[in-house]
Amino acid sequence: MGHVHAFDVLGDPVRRRILELLASGEQASGEVSAVIRQEFGISQPAVSQHLRVLRESGFASVRAEGTRRLYAVEAAPLREVDAWLDRFRGFWEQRLDALGTELARGRRERRLREEGADDE
Repeated sequence: MGHVHAFDVLGDPVRRRILELLASGEQASGEVSAVIRQEFGISQPAVSQHLRVLRESGFASVRAEGTRRLYAVEAAPLREVDAWLDRFRGFWEQRLDALGTELARGRRERRLREEGADDE
C-alpha cells in the first residue's frame, strides 16, 4: 500500500476515531458502532462502510466469535506511515528543542521578575 493511500484512509475523522477505539484492544463491531454513531451522528450502514475501508486497506482485521465480529488494529500500515513520517522527525525535534529553550527562558525571566517584586 502506498503512503498516499494510507493518508487517504487516515484522512477521515471517523476512521481515525475507530482506530483510536481499537488501539485499546479488540472490540466488537457493535461496540465500535455504538460509540461512533453517538459521537458522529452517522447511521449504522455508514459505520459499517468505514469499518470495511479499514479492513480492505489492511488497517484493521476482523474475526468472527459466535455472532460477534471482533475488530483489531493491524500494525503494518501504521508502521509504513511511521516510516514515512520518520524522515521529517528531525524538523519537529529541532523545534521542540527550541521550544524547550524558550519555555525555560520564560520561566527564568518570570522568576526574576517575581523575585524583583519582593524587594519593593
